[in-house]
Amino acid sequence: MNSITCRNRHCPKCQGNAARRWLEARQADLLPVEYYHIVFTLPAAISAIAWYNKRVVYGLLFDIAADTLRTIAGDPRHLGAQIGATLVLHTWGSALTHHPHVHGIVPGGGLSPDGERWIACRPGFFLPVRVLSRLFRRRFLEALADSHRRGQLQFFGEYAALADPSVFAQWLAPLRGCEWFVYAKRPFAGPEAVLAYLSRYTHRVAISNQRLLAVDEHGVTFRWKDYREKGRTRYKTMTLEAGEFMRRFLLHVLPGGFHRIRHYGLIANPVRRASLAKVRELLHVTPESEPPSREPVVALRAVFICRHCGAPMIVIDILQRTAPIRAPPMQARP
Repeated sequence: MNSITCRNRHCPKCQGNAARRWLEARQADLLPVEYYHIVFTLPAAISAIAWYNKRVVYGLLFDIAADTLRTIAGDPRHLGAQIGATLVLHTWGSALTHHPHVHGIVPGGGLSPDGERWIACRPGFFLPVRVLSRLFRRRFLEALADSHRRGQLQFFGEYAALADPSVFAQWLAPLRGCEWFVYAKRPFAGPEAVLAYLSRYTHRVAISNQRLLAVDEHGVTFRWKDYREKGRTRYKTMTLEAGEFMRRFLLHVLPGGFHRIRHYGLIANPVRRASLAKVRELLHVTPESEPPSREPVVALRAVFICRHCGAPMIVIDILQRTAPIRAPPMQARP
């Protein structure tokens, strides 16, 4: 038996259909070019205060990451083009720790400043990661300091002293000299691979039901991945006391109305249709000329999976929330 969907965006059961609808809409936006995966991560110190300031810090993470990409891509020393990017916020590590970062999916090129040429990246190379990291660090810290001056940040407990401007400035100083993690993966194999990747990331929540192994008197046991190790030893299990498990899960509940998927540049919502039409014209390709696919590009995993055998389950009946559950009728004795 499976409960009726709650439609909460933090529920691991209710995201399959939402992801499918979103991907169908995005399929029409893909271009016949290389796509790159970029990750921008906040240092642990920033993550610690982000818990009290989710809307401000997560918003800065989105905007500064997008601004960094647009600035470096627009520099003639690198690409010299107007680009587009889709950014997806994740706030968790595999062990449900607080680890805010954004995943970016970026076409490998952009429009020239006059909008009359498509400028492609060098094959297999998007933008220099070190340059991206330095600019991201500087602009994020500037924006965070500005938010503090405007009184937009709040601090509690061991961080209460950071409300003082001089203490906050001292606390920020070491972050200007440490490395900030920005990562660029090799280009995807093609548009189909982009959609397959997005299907795993766009509507993901902190933990899926498939990772849960047991709930008993010892607590909640689940699988997690230790990225500090290589090979099969990185796959481990962890048992948390029920209260601690709930605390970690609730760390990742977003503020009401906060959008965790955002589009920037050429694919920002107000200009997407016109920009994509122009790019397709320059690339001599139109949606009508592309061969229609008989099957969906992305096959999402079935919503209901048997935890014992792994096979998809079949819905045989749907019970309304107020309907009483009745036993099957007894067979009459001969």
